[in-house]
Amino acid sequence: MPYAVIDGIKTHYEVRGEGPPLLMLAPVGFDDSISRRWADRVWRGFRPLDALVPDFRLIVYDRRESGGSGGRIEPLTWSLFARHAKGLLDHLGIEDAFLLGGCMGCSVALSLGAHFPERCRALLLHWPVGGFQWLNRGRANCDRHIAFAREHGLQVVAERSRQSGFFWSDPESGPWSSVIASNSAFAESFVRQDLDHYLQVVAQCRDNLFSDTLPSGATGEQLTDINVPAFIMPGDDALHTTSCAQVLRELMPQAKLSSLRLSQQNATTIAKWICESAAIPRAVRPGIAA
Repeated sequence: MPYAVIDGIKTHYEVRGEGPPLLMLAPVGFDDSISRRWADRVWRGFRPLDALVPDFRLIVYDRRESGGSGGRIEPLTWSLFARHAKGLLDHLGIEDAFLLGGCMGCSVALSLGAHFPERCRALLLHWPVGGFQWLNRGRANCDRHIAFAREHGLQVVAERSRQSGFFWSDPESGPWSSVIASNSAFAESFVRQDLDHYLQVVAQCRDNLFSDTLPSGATGEQLTDINVPAFIMPGDDALHTTSCAQVLRELMPQAKLSSLRLSQQNATTIAKWICESAAIPRAVRPGIAA
């Protein structure tokens, strides 16, 4: 797997297929990796890497702080994730691309639309996250990590990270767990840092990423200024609320909400929605069921 150094962070990525560029922004909160992310439950059996490669040039990558990519101890923001994605487009010499986000990937897509609209041909947002329970889940995960690190220390955090590497499913391991698990030099510097300063950084991450019940990734004011075509397929559970998708439709000037109900979403209909949203004329190929 090739990698690029983007803003000082080693970034694993792949490019597959030909056609219009499609930057794929993964689901799975903080546990994102090319090897597992696109089988996430939000896709309902759809496998984008198989179904879309005949029609697009797929750009897939591990977000910073996840998968095989590196990271840096600093207050994380949606705009940091967006700049990281833009840096990959710069590295590949791609002027603009369609953006396909799933779950938390929608938040990165929205931030790209807010900060770098000229790089976005259109936003394809599948099951965007937001709402009260999403807010509570994100903040609670950060608070659990803060409490665990304060009680046990960074050495124990590092040991736990090596065992799990997944912050979203194991909050005690922390936002940098996958980097600790995959990079011994990073792990060594992690345990040597000042604990109080580290806990302040995590608290800032919590407040930056989970600040209100709006869809994550952009403020209400930013959403009203994103004058980029946006196509939204709503979810219907506690973290991917239908109301979240409705808010995006109401605030974004060029947003169009899919009429597909949850029971109608499957590998074939999701693939058709993506290709129609990007105005791809070729025959749609059914996705491959999980």
